[in-house]
Amino acid sequence: MRLTNVAHLRLPFGRLMGYQLEMSAPSRELPVSFDQERHVGRGARPGSWMALSMRLPGPQPLEDLAAAWRAVVQRHGTLRTAFSPGPDGRPRLHAVDPGDGRWVEHEIEPGQAVNDALRVLLDAACSPYGSPSHQLCVLETADGPTVVIGADHAHVDMWSMLVIARDLLVALEAVRTDSEPFVGSPPPPSFAEHTEALKERPLAPSAVRDRWAEILRASGDVMPVFPLPMGDLSTPQPERVEVRDVLDASAASALDRLAATQRVSTLSLVVSVMATITRDLSGGPLRAVFPVHSRYDERWHDSVGWFITNSVLSVEDPSLEGSAGAVREAVRLGSWPLADILEPWGGMPTAPGMFAISWLDLRRLPVKVDTRSLEAQYVGATIRTDGVMVWFILDDAGLHLRCRYPDTREARRNVGQWLDRLVEATRRATAVDR
Repeated sequence: MRLTNVAHLRLPFGRLMGYQLEMSAPSRELPVSFDQERHVGRGARPGSWMALSMRLPGPQPLEDLAAAWRAVVQRHGTLRTAFSPGPDGRPRLHAVDPGDGRWVEHEIEPGQAVNDALRVLLDAACSPYGSPSHQLCVLETADGPTVVIGADHAHVDMWSMLVIARDLLVALEAVRTDSEPFVGSPPPPSFAEHTEALKERPLAPSAVRDRWAEILRASGDVMPVFPLPMGDLSTPQPERVEVRDVLDASAASALDRLAATQRVSTLSLVVSVMATITRDLSGGPLRAVFPVHSRYDERWHDSVGWFITNSVLSVEDPSLEGSAGAVREAVRLGSWPLADILEPWGGMPTAPGMFAISWLDLRRLPVKVDTRSLEAQYVGATIRTDGVMVWFILDDAGLHLRCRYPDTREARRNVGQWLDRLVEATRRATAVDR
């Protein structure tokens, strides 16, 4: 499954329709997670969303799609919540109820790219303080609709987008057969319940706090930054997005076998490659923000929400054994409530140049969607940025990555060089096993 950007997404030309769902006035207040507060607290802005696109076979009545979407919204609690600014300036979260909905055509202007029209629609509809802050979009063509589901990041992560896609398809099939969607399938627990449950978990022990402090201190008392110069980052720059096919299915299988023979995970092997090239290019260790999921119990597997928390990856020893240990440590450091750990820094201490690495192996997720036949793709927004974010996606088609970085001359040269070396070294590692 591809991870791309709205500017690069391949879309057919057709009528662009958005399903406008009315929501009730806010009711009961719900808990706000640490990451939700950080994200929403930055206020309304373009590009705060993520999306998923898929092509459905044959014509699909818009009323069927609308009915299926309402069933999905009704099933997942976080899709029935909305943020508002509190009197102290901090975001508040309240439950809202879906009401009537209607399809609205969003005209694609003469000379305007379909991608740009979709971006404008999602920027407006999927805003942190929107009610709702999600949007069902359809591009109608004679070959069938392309569906795009977008939501502000405060309510979803990449795993959640697969859950939403799967549930929309299930609900659509029920609507087609005049059945009630999700009969006999109780709704999964809401993300607000997860936020509440985290409050009951024990706080991090002193050894975890000390290790966090040690890694942040080594990074200048901020979250890790990219180890090579990127030019003037005093203000966020237009982004440069690169999508690179690293390994095909055969080579990815070879990578898995190589990792297994070395008794490490495939992730640890790739981390070792990254740590080696980072030391070669910068003379220092690989340090990066490392998102990990917080679905620590099976009951959250079918829930929708922002089940991602940040950890830190610090690889002093680029060997396979050292990299595997660093990955295990990063998972452990991200397994505790972050608000308490980062309180000495007044929250997450970000800085220009922040470097993050995300890994998603779709083969291991318990949520299954036939993404290949649906031509499904993850879709990122277009933003201005001052940091470097690398996403790895591993599935049955192979391994590919997407990298977003500030579009400065220095970043093009240095991030580009780092990516070149990464792709080359990963391919060399698999060549001996094929």
